[in-house]
Amino acid sequence: MSKILIVDDEQGIRDVLREYLELDDYEVGEAVDGMDAIKKAKEKDYDLIIMDVMMPKLDGYSAVKEIKKDKDVPVIMLSARSEEYDKLFGFEIGIDDYVTKPFSPKEVVARIGAVLRRGKSAPKKIVSDGLEIDIMGRSVFVDGKKVFLTPREYDLLFYLVKNEGIAIPREQLLADVWGYDFYGEDRTVDTHIKMLRSNLGPYRDKILTLRGVGYKLVL
Repeated sequence: MSKILIVDDEQGIRDVLREYLELDDYEVGEAVDGMDAIKKAKEKDYDLIIMDVMMPKLDGYSAVKEIKKDKDVPVIMLSARSEEYDKLFGFEIGIDDYVTKPFSPKEVVARIGAVLRRGKSAPKKIVSDGLEIDIMGRSVFVDGKKVFLTPREYDLLFYLVKNEGIAIPREQLLADVWGYDFYGEDRTVDTHIKMLRSNLGPYRDKILTLRGVGYKLVL
């Protein structure tokens, strides 16, 4: 049974999400603000955190950054703000999805399922030339030396590995890796691909650019 932590200062939102999640057989925990979320995340291992942005004591973004110092747990942000900047900032700090309020509880549950499935469906370990990608250990080695990626770069690379040899449009990467959709989003994919290639060093060319389409990983 997957364990979900709901973080929101509004009791009504926590109650609604808890009801729908428990109907889908999730184990649910609750936190009332960012500080409470950090405490709960340290006390127990959760499979995913639903995190509100605007809360007293400590905002959701700050709480996510603090939690991810110790635990690599998927996060779905909830926010009444729908501006592009807010979404981009969230994805840059490593969140997995962004849901704007008001929202459909059924949609949130569906997004939770999608994020959890992404984490379970990738192969465990890939070795190609001097590039070693350890999915389970969430680590990457280039010629025996460990390289450090951002959480989003890890997610992007693991998704490419899972779909190795397949041409993937930018729109599909956004839908499956970022889980959001808005005008100008292609720049986000291109920027992360550029950073990922830089970290792969001599093996950067294993990520091919398909002009007018997207990208493909060839190992």
